[in-house]
Amino acid sequence: MATDHKNDAGTNVVSLGDLLQELGLKPDSLVQEIGVDEDVDDDFRDRLEDLLDEELLDEDVQEVVDAVLVWFRDGDDDLTDALVDALATLDEGGVLWLLTPRSGREGYVAPVEIQDAAPNAGLHVTSSAGVSTHWAATRLMGRKKQ
Repeated sequence: MATDHKNDAGTNVVSLGDLLQELGLKPDSLVQEIGVDEDVDDDFRDRLEDLLDEELLDEDVQEVVDAVLVWFRDGDDDLTDALVDALATLDEGGVLWLLTPRSGREGYVAPVEIQDAAPNAGLHVTSSAGVSTHWAATRLMGRKKQ
């Protein structure tokens, strides 16, 4: 019997139908991505664009967006700076997803580095999502205003 890797618990990746819910997005959400390079997960990007029925916006777009995906690897510039830059176009109440290579892969970013950088950018880690076999996704949100 063949294994459907999209539903394989061993890969810890959500099924196609659950991807938007997992990311807290709706069809037609505007999503910007930053840090795209040749190593990103194109299957994940294609699935997300299909479900959104919108193209992902590149980092040069300056309009307000519902979510930002930040592709970040160990060895890229400063993580705190990358997170602060990502907030420039994010709508109030929007979500920032930090995508980092999974453990054991080149460019892996330890969770403690994310935990250290997030508060310095005015964010906190809220959850993680299994969106790719090669990339881990960490959800970051701004602190609630009092």
